[in-house]
Amino acid sequence: MTYRLHVDIPLDGDEDSAIRKAKALMDWWTNSEVTKHDLRNIGVDLINYRLGHDDDRQKSNYLIKTDSGHVTNKKCKVDLSGENA
Repeated sequence: MTYRLHVDIPLDGDEDSAIRKAKALMDWWTNSEVTKHDLRNIGVDLINYRLGHDDDRQKSNYLIKTDSGHVTNKKCKVDLSGENA
């Protein structure tokens, strides 16, 4: 059985502002060597995440858009396994 940590961080502002904030937050959290080391030490190898909004029932990811500007439902991933970290 696998348990998952779901973290809900409300980001105010318009879509562009929310995208900037989400990217800054994930960069801050996953680009620190200390944080990567600490996460790997507790067995976290992969982080999946997406940016959505409360009115979107399809769980779209506003951090990934197609060339035509449509959002996808694909999650972003951070690999902490050490191979690609």
